[in-house]
Amino acid sequence: MRNLLLLTAATCLVACAVTDNTPSSPAPAPAATDAASVANDADPFLWLEDVAGARSMAWVLEQNKRSKAELEDDPEFQALYREALDILGNDARIPYGRIDGSFVYNFWQDTNHVRGIWRRASVESFLGGEPAWDTLLDVDALAAKEDRNWVYSGVTCLPPDNELCMVELSDGGTDAAIYREYSLLTRSFVADGFYVPQAKNSVAWIDRDHLLVGSNFGEGTITQSLYPAQVRMWTRGEPLMQAPLVVGGERSDVGLFPAVLREDGKAWPMVIRGKTFFEYEIYVRDLDGEIHALPLPGRVSVIGMLDEQIVAHLKQPWQHNGVSYPGDSLVTMSIDAAAGFPTQLVYAPAASEALEQIVAGENDLFVVVLDDVIGKLRRLSKTSDGWQVSEINLPSNGSVSISSANGSGDDLLVSYESLTVPDRLYYVSDSGELTTVQSLPQMYAADDVVVDQRFAISRDGTRIPFFVMGKSDVIARGNAPTIQYGYGGFEASILPSYYEDPARPQHGALAGKLWVSRGGVMVLSNIRGGGEYGPQWHKAALKENRQRSFDDFYAIGEALIESGLTTANKLGAIGRSNGGLLMGAAMTQRPDLYAAIDCGVPLLDMLRYHKLLAGASWVGEYGNPHIPAERAYIEAYSPYQALAPNKSYPDVLFYTSTKDDRVHPGHARKMAAKMASYGYDFLYYENTEGGHGGTANQEQLAYRTALEYQFFVRTLMRP
Repeated sequence: MRNLLLLTAATCLVACAVTDNTPSSPAPAPAATDAASVANDADPFLWLEDVAGARSMAWVLEQNKRSKAELEDDPEFQALYREALDILGNDARIPYGRIDGSFVYNFWQDTNHVRGIWRRASVESFLGGEPAWDTLLDVDALAAKEDRNWVYSGVTCLPPDNELCMVELSDGGTDAAIYREYSLLTRSFVADGFYVPQAKNSVAWIDRDHLLVGSNFGEGTITQSLYPAQVRMWTRGEPLMQAPLVVGGERSDVGLFPAVLREDGKAWPMVIRGKTFFEYEIYVRDLDGEIHALPLPGRVSVIGMLDEQIVAHLKQPWQHNGVSYPGDSLVTMSIDAAAGFPTQLVYAPAASEALEQIVAGENDLFVVVLDDVIGKLRRLSKTSDGWQVSEINLPSNGSVSISSANGSGDDLLVSYESLTVPDRLYYVSDSGELTTVQSLPQMYAADDVVVDQRFAISRDGTRIPFFVMGKSDVIARGNAPTIQYGYGGFEASILPSYYEDPARPQHGALAGKLWVSRGGVMVLSNIRGGGEYGPQWHKAALKENRQRSFDDFYAIGEALIESGLTTANKLGAIGRSNGGLLMGAAMTQRPDLYAAIDCGVPLLDMLRYHKLLAGASWVGEYGNPHIPAERAYIEAYSPYQALAPNKSYPDVLFYTSTKDDRVHPGHARKMAAKMASYGYDFLYYENTEGGHGGTANQEQLAYRTALEYQFFVRTLMRP
């Protein structure tokens, strides 16, 4: 059985790299909005939504020059930058990879490969600790040869031999990208091979001569969210524009995305139609060529195929064929329309648990379960008596992630980490035997660093977990400079991670070295809107209930102060993307609670977010400002509208990216400009490439991370 991990929230705001658009012409630059809407809006800073306009960019360059100089001139900055670069470019990082047959595939970046190399090694050499890497594609060399700002976005290969692959490349890190067919036999792009022009594309192999493609096929074929409204089946040698339609959607949809389920040489093409960001229609072509709309509920993720049955993760309670299935449960479904698509319950987590990750092997399913946000790994095996659950014993009190499951067997690669324990990569054999493959070296001195899980009580009485990380004597003494990280949206769980690639400032390695080692405390907030307790934890903060997410965050901040750990003049907050919205709310709603706000690639003008770039796709999360009742509750918290003169706001650093084609840079620009018009101080940094990630390589990420921590050093650690 070949595993498929399908991200049905394919347009997520979080750090997913999923990926908008006519093939006959270049993709349009991110636009402000339609002229009528501009004319009817009294916002004096709308001109900053003109992403690459001369006036806008002059403003950006002026702000960058001022803010960078202010932060870089501090002697602490260079030390922070060197420390961040040493961590992000450390050659001892674990080369996480995907097991596929007899090879492990990996994408690697370091100081010698800034853009990165895609490579593979035999499973045997990889597990032996000395992988014999074979470079398949050098993105630095390709960019130099073609004189393009190529950023690697991923690769999709045709199983089982993986000789043909579709390589995804973006210009500067945008979500919009091209796909080019690449041969692993010749180590070159296939002449006259499959090529999908720049758009927010997605592709899936059916066989050597057929691709499922979601793209911009011309007028009327993209949604208002700028994602594909059609999936077509493209035959080799035929024009892409003439490829026949498989499934089409509506302009009001979020988008349509292709996938293919595989098992024992058989293929089931599939189309996921995103009606909203969280509600889907799933279409599958059976082995007789008939396309079925599966009777699954709207909130669902398809995981793969096992014994010719679809494995699905239900995100809501569901009744089917007279049987009730709980939300956040795992089921299998037969593609047998005549029999009513028979379905079987596989697994349902306990009340304190949530299904965080699900992958399929050849015969078994593997799940990562969060139990009060602590990761556990379990194997699900089908027996004559039903599904048997067994625990795979890993270290406790940390974060567990399945790096890869081998679809040709039931072996897998699994990692464990915590805020103080560096990543450890384990190989789990078919029989369940655990072998350590590699351990990340300690990236900061953690002997005297402790991590506590605590709980705060939110305004409505809900118990909210959070993690506190700091030196034992600093925590005992209290009154410590403290950074509180939060996200709280899109069902994304905030876990106690040591290092991810690319790492974020709140991860243990960077936080430990750049902040905790200097006497600071880092706090991770598991607020509603995330997925820490499953879909219901997310649903609790949707739309009209958004304020709950903010209140949860403030409850943690208040608990930190009440415990004596910190004080309001030493408490800062950090968040990006949807977490940037959280930062904007914290700044305007609770300026008394926070002394400093780090607000990254943020959503801030919530009355116009749906008009900008991919914003329309998030109406399912926030609500629709066009509907008066929904506009009312959005306007009640929208940070851009809430910003007012003659207030005492926290110090703030905004950062964004000119190339961000997911969250419009106009949000951060306009908020900063409005602050300037009221005479408030602020710092602002806009990278001119990097997409929604905000950076295109490790050096840029190290630089921005140093800016962020330098901001907190000067606002929270110094009088």
